[in-house]
Amino acid sequence: MTRKISLGLMLLFLNTQIGVTQSTAKAQTPVAPTTTTKSICSTRLGTAIDAVINRPLFSRGRWGILVQPLSTGTTLYSRDAQKYFTPASNLKLLTTAAALQQLGANFRIRTSIYQNGNGVLRVVGRGDPSLSDTQLQTLAHQLKQKGITQIQKLIADDSYIQGDIVNPTWQWEDVQSDYGAPVSSFILNQNIFSLKLVPQAVGKSLQVVWIDAGEAKQWQTINQSVTVAQNQPTYVNVTRELSGTILRIQGQLTTNSEPSLIDLPVVDPNYYFLRRFRTALVTEKITLGQTLVVSGGVNQEEIAFVESPPLSELLMETLQNSNNLYAEALLRALAMKKPRMKNQTSTDVGLEVVKTSLTQLGVDPANYILVDGSGLSRRNLVTPETFVQTLRGIARTPAAYVYRASLPVAGKSGTLKNRFENTSAEGIVQAKTGTLTGVVSLSGYMNAPKYEPLVFSIIMNQSEQPTTVVRQAIDEIVVLLTQLQRC
Repeated sequence: MTRKISLGLMLLFLNTQIGVTQSTAKAQTPVAPTTTTKSICSTRLGTAIDAVINRPLFSRGRWGILVQPLSTGTTLYSRDAQKYFTPASNLKLLTTAAALQQLGANFRIRTSIYQNGNGVLRVVGRGDPSLSDTQLQTLAHQLKQKGITQIQKLIADDSYIQGDIVNPTWQWEDVQSDYGAPVSSFILNQNIFSLKLVPQAVGKSLQVVWIDAGEAKQWQTINQSVTVAQNQPTYVNVTRELSGTILRIQGQLTTNSEPSLIDLPVVDPNYYFLRRFRTALVTEKITLGQTLVVSGGVNQEEIAFVESPPLSELLMETLQNSNNLYAEALLRALAMKKPRMKNQTSTDVGLEVVKTSLTQLGVDPANYILVDGSGLSRRNLVTPETFVQTLRGIARTPAAYVYRASLPVAGKSGTLKNRFENTSAEGIVQAKTGTLTGVVSLSGYMNAPKYEPLVFSIIMNQSEQPTTVVRQAIDEIVVLLTQLQRC
């Protein structure tokens, strides 16, 4: 999910170079480790890895590492592999493994419209993260084909997903950003809307251009930005007040520079969906009267529906692009596999299903504590051993190919596209990245050229070093693994 600028993030543009704050959904390009042609005996691997992680600049951080052959539980290298670490987006490996096991690769999420008589329609959202304006247009067209030209009342049933739309353990900075968008029964356009900041004459405020004029009415905008001369540094900071109704725009862009696109998380997904659906109905010349949101009710005749792509494709977006919204939606979809007790949220039930599924894969339930499905929360605690057990466990299932094919490939795709280029790891590593401030992780598979296939997990916590520095060290370790041979 590519975003130019996200709400709540400060972007500094100096000499056209962009520095971006860390998030689990973004990956920066590290300095690639140097490829060497030497080989390493498996008995010397520990010494080689220690030489990387014991450097003085990493003395204040914590490393968690486990390397094993895929086919056996033999340990080639271990450093605090049974201790808890904040995993960042490596946690998506667990959520998606459970989803694939419990739901199947062909599972789809359905959005339905039911006719309840007397001009009343009920639309039921089931948390499809891929739903967009295109699918709304399809629904509107289906209604038109049914001969519907007027809807007296449209009810949005949001009962499918229960609980907070934003995880209460997420940081305020993340909640304001596109990668922390809310998750509910209704997800549309990834629950993101956009505006542009356009430079004007020097000294003038930046012009605010809303991509969706309907959203402009939902906000009170305080524009404290300014247009500056060409030789001035530029930055933009957009924050949301706690009330959720005020946007404050600060910063400066140079005159004649390109407009800056800003993506904002919606505050109320239900009514955002209804506003956009009303627009779709207008294009089909269907008039819409009252709209309201309810939880529950009786569904009668289904007269229109759309479905998400199969789970195999949803996994691609989740893992390749480290999409938090997709991961959280899949976690809530898992909740439908188990009866929900009173006062339980969909997240709570989904996490119980994840635990059950991981146990079936041979993962020790004492080795992790999960509070979300994406890894954005800092309260998640996972051992490197958990990731290795998960990767090895699902590799023994019929779904192994779908799971592995969903992972980024070193130097080729997803969040690893710009890593490991021109190294011996390029093309032979499939792994999940993870990044939070002070946290960098990488866990996955490797087809070692002179050794058997490997599975590994590398996590750094509590580091004060720049992410690129830690990431380069991790990449050095991975390149070392490509040089393994039996001696």
